[in-house]
Amino acid sequence: MATEEELFASVDALLEEEPQLPPPAERARLREAAGITQARLALALKTSTQTVKNWENGRSEPKSPRLEAYQRLLKGWAAKYPAHGAPAATPAPAAAPQPEMPETVSGPAASEPENAPPAETPSAPAAPERPASRRPAASSRRPAAKKAAKPPVDPRFPHGPLAVLDGDGSAYGVDGIVLDCPATTIPELVEWTLRESGLGAPKLNRYGKDSDPLIVLTAAAAVKLGLPERLEGHEQRRSLRLPEDHPVVKQVMKAKWQLTQRGFGPWARIYRKAQGRDRQCVQLAILSWDALDERSWPGVSEMEPADIARVLGVYAQRVITPRGSTAVSGLELMTALRPPTKPERDEETGNWVSAHNPGSLGTEPMDPAPPEATPEHPVVVNSGWTGGFLDEEAYQWVRSVDKLTDEECTLPFAVGLDLNTAFLAAAARLVVGLSAPDHFHAPKFNPKIPGSWLVDLSHIELDPRLPSPFTPDGSRPTGPAWYQTHTVAYAQELGYDIHPIEAYLRRETGAYLDPWHDRLKNAYVDTLADLGVTRDLDDRQFLAAMEKHKQVDPALAAVLSAIKATVKGGVGKLRERPQGKSYKEGERWPALERPTWRPDIRAAVISKARVNMHRKLLNMSRMTGLFPLAVLSDCVVYPSPGASPLDFLPYAASGKPQPGGFRLGPTPGLAKLEGVQSMLWAVDLMEKGLNPARHIKGGDAVMDEGE
Repeated sequence: MATEEELFASVDALLEEEPQLPPPAERARLREAAGITQARLALALKTSTQTVKNWENGRSEPKSPRLEAYQRLLKGWAAKYPAHGAPAATPAPAAAPQPEMPETVSGPAASEPENAPPAETPSAPAAPERPASRRPAASSRRPAAKKAAKPPVDPRFPHGPLAVLDGDGSAYGVDGIVLDCPATTIPELVEWTLRESGLGAPKLNRYGKDSDPLIVLTAAAAVKLGLPERLEGHEQRRSLRLPEDHPVVKQVMKAKWQLTQRGFGPWARIYRKAQGRDRQCVQLAILSWDALDERSWPGVSEMEPADIARVLGVYAQRVITPRGSTAVSGLELMTALRPPTKPERDEETGNWVSAHNPGSLGTEPMDPAPPEATPEHPVVVNSGWTGGFLDEEAYQWVRSVDKLTDEECTLPFAVGLDLNTAFLAAAARLVVGLSAPDHFHAPKFNPKIPGSWLVDLSHIELDPRLPSPFTPDGSRPTGPAWYQTHTVAYAQELGYDIHPIEAYLRRETGAYLDPWHDRLKNAYVDTLADLGVTRDLDDRQFLAAMEKHKQVDPALAAVLSAIKATVKGGVGKLRERPQGKSYKEGERWPALERPTWRPDIRAAVISKARVNMHRKLLNMSRMTGLFPLAVLSDCVVYPSPGASPLDFLPYAASGKPQPGGFRLGPTPGLAKLEGVQSMLWAVDLMEKGLNPARHIKGGDAVMDEGE
């Protein structure tokens, strides 16, 4: 039989335990029975309304000293309003809204309860309320987003793919989540991220890998963790990294973590070798080290942490968890959607082994054919190749001023049209080579076989008021040259006989970029729709919506910019050139060790995009008699009788756009207004040898653009 002393000891132990709160639903019932609003309760407990909401839906739990105060209040309410029903108290008047301070919660305490009903969330997650001491961002005045079905939450990653860590230990996640991060060193941060944070994202393909969690460090967080706020020589962004003898690097190594060969830079990957199927890797992005390039993520680095989390969270949900620059993320997305390997059972042993995943690029790098390579590539230098190279680049063309007609010069306006993500549109259903190139002499041309063809197209004569479809500068070819399949196929489409002299072709082919195209197209269209630019708008409504879409929600406008940069950067990364002054021709550079170093695929995308542009230019000339003044990549400038594309684009009698020409709309490959200037302005630039398409958006001209 227990003694009195033992009983008292047991009771004292219970008293010392953390106070127990009623279930989240009961907390809400008691507050409502008392007639108290969430805002007034937040004011009394000196926290934010969002925090109270989190307590009442089970997303987070209070911490001392609010925990004890909240428990005392709930006990008092429970005595007055028991669950079986009691006279309701007279509702207290609601207090005026007060500045809100987000309450931080620990990772495990913030997980969803098992019985919580699935909550709807805006297609663009809203940011949590901010501390009163911080300046309000413009995005806090955004209109409510449309409700959309929330993707299923992976129970392994209840708090989303990433968090933005501030100097006070608050880690801002997606959907308004705020986690409490106690880490004071980088190794502690890595351990917390992997063990407690609940961050990460599921794989995008059944044979792929889960996305590693991303922690974005503000300047204050970086300093708190022992990192410099800025790095010396930060203008040399590509070479940014901490020296190997820096205390933080030593801490990482001492804790038996590793850094990739790129070292500790703006995007640092800290990992341990995988044990079994469990990956141990955390991605860090340091804002004050220019991790988020202003050109791809306009204004994001200057946002509040909660808004940064929202921007990156939407991007992660629709594209991929950022893994570096948008170019790096674009390339990583290709591999994530088309993993190089898949598990396969060995027929002899019965064991599961790693096998090639059909339709992917495999695990080993592949050397290009000499004409597909760059002049410094080992296959060129070591072979002494002098046969020329593919010149499949985007247009940079300006019509000669002496080719302008008097009628064109009297038109008052120059109107620029920009094709939405032209490279992405070109990637749709694009068949590319998956195997190594084979060499052929005098082959018969086949437009269905991807590769590089040595062909003489100099005999093809087209209207001089249009750029040649065969060269980036729009000039007529002067002799045999190497072309990608789509360029040669277009010459055949125009009715000319094609007799290749030589070719490098690939026997194994596939639409490698199709899932990449589909995911980025959906991301682009969905984000534009969130900004009020939807597919159901007519052309006038579309132009009006595009004129103001960036002001609707600056955060989502930044996401849209990042998506576009992901497309262009991802295509560019397929032929990444060597970097650094110490590089010597003929040496291999790091990018060559990637299976995704595929200049032939890049050439295929750009060739198809340029051909698509020329086809529209030609159709426009036939339907309207109008010819472009200039073309720069996916932007074309036309002389116009009015200041709107509606004044010169071809429409049928029914009012519908004529097929074949430029059409306005929000999907990849359709056009939007790039800018409007006077015709006199455009002619003045053309006389100086400058490209109006480069400047029509802003109206300014740069004299040293080097055209």
